[in-house]
Formats: sequence, structure tokens, C-alpha cells
Amino acid sequence: MREVPRITADEAARLVRDGDVLMAGGFGMTGHPVHLLHALAATGVRDLTYIGNNVGEAGLGGGRLLRNGQIARAIGSYFTSNREAVAAAQSGAVQVRLLPQGTLAEAIRAGGAGLGGFYTPTAAGTVIAEGSDVRDIDGVPQLFVPALRANIAFVRAWRADGAGNLVYRMTEQNFNRAMATAADVVVAEVERIVPVGELAPEAIHTPGLYVDYLVEAHTTLEELGSSGSVAAAGQRVDDARLQMARRALRELRRGDVVNLGIGIPTLVADLIGPDDGIVLHTENGMLGVGPSPDEGGALDHPVNAGKIPVTALPGSSYFDSADSFAMIRGGHVDVAIMGALEVDAQANLANWAVPGQPLLGVGGAMDLATGARRLIVTMTHTGTGGAAKIVPACTLPLTARGVVDVLITDLAVFTFDDGRLTLVELMPGATLDEVRARTAASFVERLAR
Repeated sequence: MREVPRITADEAARLVRDGDVLMAGGFGMTGHPVHLLHALAATGVRDLTYIGNNVGEAGLGGGRLLRNGQIARAIGSYFTSNREAVAAAQSGAVQVRLLPQGTLAEAIRAGGAGLGGFYTPTAAGTVIAEGSDVRDIDGVPQLFVPALRANIAFVRAWRADGAGNLVYRMTEQNFNRAMATAADVVVAEVERIVPVGELAPEAIHTPGLYVDYLVEAHTTLEELGSSGSVAAAGQRVDDARLQMARRALRELRRGDVVNLGIGIPTLVADLIGPDDGIVLHTENGMLGVGPSPDEGGALDHPVNAGKIPVTALPGSSYFDSADSFAMIRGGHVDVAIMGALEVDAQANLANWAVPGQPLLGVGGAMDLATGARRLIVTMTHTGTGGAAKIVPACTLPLTARGVVDVLITDLAVFTFDDGRLTLVELMPGATLDEVRARTAASFVERLAR
């Protein structure tokens, strides 16, 4: 059996050259090859193109390369989790190319499979599609996305054997599995290297033929950043938000596979009981998400798409981000619940960007909005200063067109019956006059008597 060379993090860093395209695995800080990236940050390498879901956190992982000015270009889906990445994009210090999260994962998988690219309905009709080759395929507009490859990939695994076979821990497969296939040189940072034969063949996620070098390095809580402890993951919960979450729960049916967006939708998870028969899906690679644990962090538990430690229910499964988004685009997720900045009378959704700010954080919203069989939106009825958020036509950059099925606000519940915005229910304490006054879009009233 082939033996893969074992090297140090410093030796791995010396494999990277000025101007290289570098892939870095991880979702947030989980599964992020921190030790390799920190060793690279200690070198003089510059002018890197960095491909990753995000650029670590401030001063951590890829964030340390960013702080040092070593990254010239970045390709990813969610840079807003690192305030220094936002500042670098605003100043022009880093050129950013934003891709929807599922598109990013699939582009990497295509690169590893020797494909030139693929067509996807995700982002069609949005600013991200501008300049793309868009074609009508079976009546659906789809845009072409070129494959992504790199000179070198740094990935993080839980176990490796001497032959380079890799096993990932819980939700740490994320972008690592695809990236391990899509670079000229692949370096795997692993928690422990075991003798050949100790890993069961059926347990291996990445075959050793993809891996060129192994580095053994141990992760600490500090290196997991905001996911290191569930105590850092608290969010503001008020009666109005809980009321919207409870109303959204009423829309779900036993057996539904459901994806929850960040913000108000995440509150639904803690309202679901063990007898409800609802299966929660998270786009970073898990089916069967349970409630937040009382203690611990990402060393003890999987994380959800909000990078928050969660529990795993009996029957749960883990997979990588490319498979997760294939589930979404393939119509295998029954319901997505997400927040919004605007919803309009044509069921269009805008929930990821505002004017005057860099386009840096689309995440998985576009994939979910177009791929889930049913979309429920929860949001406050009005914004800052009472500005209407239910409008005749969205003024903010669109997430997807004609996708909203149910809209739940702190004042009312709307559906889109026969393609028309329809008021079907008032929330407790709200009045019809109040809803009329605070809704800019025209709507049909079909309240139960």
C-alpha cells in the first residue's frame, strides 16, 4: 500500500508559491485547517487567490492570511462573518467573487471530476447571474458556472491512515471532501494519523489517492472561534419572534424535511418535539438536527448552518456540502424557512444585500429559495423607521423570483393564492387597519370569519 509523506505544517506552507490559487476547507471554523493556514501566514507568500466558503474569522485561519495582506483575491459565499474581510473588500484591498454556497460546492466538485462546469437554476434572474451564459433548459432559466480548481488545497480531517485515507468528524466534511479532489497538491491536516488497516474501508470519506501530504495537528477550543462553545451562540429572543416561529411550525407536517435559515427561523428548531416527526436539514452537511446542547461546543457536537453547536437525533446522518446542496436543488427538501429584507406582490424574495454595501454574504439562500419544494418567510412587517418590507416590487437585490409560498410577519400571515398576495390571518394583537397601513403592496383579504 502506498505511503503518503508526513510533513510539518511549516513544510506544508513552503509548498505554496506567490500567486497560487489556494483552497481552504471548513465551514466557519469547523473543519478549517487552522494550523496549515497559520504556518502559511508566517511566510512571505503573497498575491494568493483564496477559495473557501468564508475567510476564517478575524485573525484565525484564513483570517490571519487576510490580516497579513497575503490574499489578493477571494472566491466564496459568505464573507460577512469576518469583519476584516468586509473591510478589505470595501477598501479594494481584496477582490471578491461571490458565489451561492451550493454553486461554490458544485464548482469545486466539478473541478475535481474533470468537468468544465455546469448549468444551475440557482441565482438566475439575480445580479449574480449578470454576464453569465443563461439558457432555457426544460423551461427553466439556468446559468453556466465554470468549474474551480486550485494549485494547492489545505483540508482538515479527523483521522488519516498512512495511505492517506481520510475520515471526517461529524459536520466537518463540509467543503473538505470536494476540495481534496480539486487541487494539484492536497495537504490534509488531521487530528490523528493511524496505521494502515486501522480505518475500516467502508468508513473512509476521501480515498488516499487524492492526498499528497499528511500533517498531524491537534485542534483546541480557541481555534474553533465562535463555534468553540454553545454559550457564544445566543440570540435575542422576544415574544414577537417566538410568535412568528410558533406560527411557522404550524405550517410543517409530519415527515417534512425542513431547512431553517438563520435568525427567526432557527427558533423553530427548539419548538419541534420528538413526536412531531420533522427532520431538520442543514446545508453544511447534516440530516436530523436536534436542539442546542446545554453545554460544549464544536469539539463535542456538530454545528448547523449558523455555525452553532447542535445535537444529533437518533437516525441522523452526515455528508458534505456538495451532497447537501444536491439534496436541495434536487427537490428533496420539503420546506425552507428563511428571513427576508423584502417580499413583493409577485412572491419575489430579497434577503441578502442592501444598497451601498458590498455583496459579500449570499450563503445558501439562493439555492434554498429555488430548490425547496415550499418556501416560508418569517420577518418583521416593517423595517427601520417603519419602512414597508412588503412592497409592490422589490428594490433590493433579489434572492429568487416568484418563490415565496407563505409569508409570516409579526402582524399577519399571507399566502400567494392564484399568484396574488393574500392576507389569510392576523397575528395575535394585530388589527386589519394596522396591516393595511403598514403594507405597501396591494393584497387580497381572505380572513376567516
